[in-house]
Amino acid sequence: MATKKRYWLVKSEPDVFSYADLVASKNSTTLWDGVRNYQARNTMRDDMKVGDLVLYYHSNTKPPGVVGVAEVVREGYPDPTQFDPNDSHFDPKAKVEDPTWIVVDVRAKAELPEYVPLDALKANAKLAEMAVIQRGQRLSVQPVSAAHFREVLRMGGLKAADLG
Repeated sequence: MATKKRYWLVKSEPDVFSYADLVASKNSTTLWDGVRNYQARNTMRDDMKVGDLVLYYHSNTKPPGVVGVAEVVREGYPDPTQFDPNDSHFDPKAKVEDPTWIVVDVRAKAELPEYVPLDALKANAKLAEMAVIQRGQRLSVQPVSAAHFREVLRMGGLKAADLG
């Protein structure tokens, strides 16, 4: 039995790894590394599945907002950066035989024709319960309902059918 497609929002600072960087990556694909929050790690490890769709959100920029859509193309596996002492995401407590941190691979699917800033998300009553607009919500990986996903696509000038 096929699993039901789920939807997510991932945050990245555009000066660290922008949506354009994802598009420019080999096969427009990258591992989503550097997550160092246990709740976000557990989401990537336990819940994100191949075929799930992801809203790509630029954080720590003026204005922050959703810029594109990606797709999960590989399920959770150990984050290699946790073992590399030369990497900024190195974790000296992580063990190869018992890794602490997990990544998924994502592939760029579509850039939104219209950038959807956080203020527009907050102003849309249909998105009132969306996690990213809740006060204190700082997770870099968070679930998105199918209805919220479709509404953000609409605001950005895409339809789910445009994603193939």
